[in-house]
Amino acid sequence: MLKQDDYKTVIIDCLRFLVEKEKVIIYGFVIMPNHVHILWELKNLNGKEKPHSSFLKYTAHQFLKDLETNHPKVLAVFEVNQKERKHQFWQRDPLAIEMYNRTIFQQKLEYIHLNPLQEKWSLANKPEDYYWSSALYYETGIDHFGFLTHYHDRF
Repeated sequence: MLKQDDYKTVIIDCLRFLVEKEKVIIYGFVIMPNHVHILWELKNLNGKEKPHSSFLKYTAHQFLKDLETNHPKVLAVFEVNQKERKHQFWQRDPLAIEMYNRTIFQQKLEYIHLNPLQEKWSLANKPEDYYWSSALYYETGIDHFGFLTHYHDRF
């Protein structure tokens, strides 16, 4: 699903919106071809919703809209037989791990930044070479996305 850059851009735009509205702080992320890792701090509700719920709902809506218009045959892959929805793009109950100190945070950040280098992906030679990640920011200070906060500001 996330192999196309258009879908990665939807994720980036949503993260940027949530940061601009002061709903979250983004410390690190990587968007892989079939999953996402985000190291974030949830700050404020987005209306009545928690920010992660808004993220999941908005991105799924954008994916659905694009697939209905441009790739209707692919849409069948995401069909589910549930009362509250016809399609599902995100895993139910995503894994959330509390980052309670700098050591744990650094371990998780290194893990997500190395994800694109795994043999099964081979998306880059160095973490900072993979565009859809915060690795370049941590290596050089360059934030192409305009929404990252260094974890040293938190821990």
